[in-house]
Amino acid sequence: MNASRKTAEFSRRTTLTGGALVGIGLAEGLLGAAPAAAAGAPAAGAPAAGAAAAGAAAGENSRYVRGLAMLRETSGERGAAVVESLKDIAPDLGRFVVEFAYGDIYPRAGLDLRERELVTLGSLTAQGDTAPQLNFHIDAALHVGVKPAEVIEALIHLVPFMGFPRALNAIGVARTVFADRGVAFRPPVMNDARDRYKRGVDKLVEIDGRHGLEVVESLKDIAPDLGRFIVEFTFGDVYHRPWLSPRRRQLVTVGALTSFGDTAPQLRVHIGAALNVGLSPAQVVEALIHVVPYAGFPRVLNALTVAREVFEKRKASVS
Repeated sequence: MNASRKTAEFSRRTTLTGGALVGIGLAEGLLGAAPAAAAGAPAAGAPAAGAAAAGAAAGENSRYVRGLAMLRETSGERGAAVVESLKDIAPDLGRFVVEFAYGDIYPRAGLDLRERELVTLGSLTAQGDTAPQLNFHIDAALHVGVKPAEVIEALIHLVPFMGFPRALNAIGVARTVFADRGVAFRPPVMNDARDRYKRGVDKLVEIDGRHGLEVVESLKDIAPDLGRFIVEFTFGDVYHRPWLSPRRRQLVTVGALTSFGDTAPQLRVHIGAALNVGLSPAQVVEALIHVVPYAGFPRVLNALTVAREVFEKRKASVS
């Protein structure tokens, strides 16, 4: 391999790693930029000032300054490098990442940074095909103080909701991040000899209240084994694990169900469960707002409609 090819390959690896925040497809696009653009020449029809002017204007923007500081707080210099890498192809996209995701959303009160990163992991794992972003945000989760065991537990927690393939893919990304960071992780193993159905019923009532048992009962005339699997596996095996608190489990669940879409009945149950385990209505709403940069406004608006129904039924106020 000659020197120029080595340089190109190094640039490719660096860009793809740095581009995790905004996506592998966009990072690939950066690598195909025309030589003139790389040399600083404006594209045809582009404003004369180009990316430099956009960056200068952004530098004077308080949202941008606040967002860049938050981006560095959550991800070190890795996030800032991503934004810098966009200047030759989509500087405004980089500005939107900083101003909106990190300047508007992340600094909001109600959830701390560890909780926000757990919501993000739920959202990205649920969507699938998000390995670059998962890599970035698993790294960010560790950076802000989420324990390795909590990261893995959040991914295991998603199996009943999103299936084994998405969880397995996310675990593979976590393995890579842990190795890159030199994290020495000794995975905990569950050892509980109690009857799975009995402990599942206990946990189901703790999380969902008696309504959860009604859901299981409603399946007896058509799929009784499915009801048993919900109790034994979801609540007896997964929810029962002690390495992630009930509050954090529900944040992960709400983030995932919102991002997956078409889950209004399940969201209704799990927003109610979030309230049961001690999250306030305002924190539930904050978790939903946090999902916007990752899954978009339509899914979050739909989830907020469900949340409103739950709050009204419980006579719970967001304020």
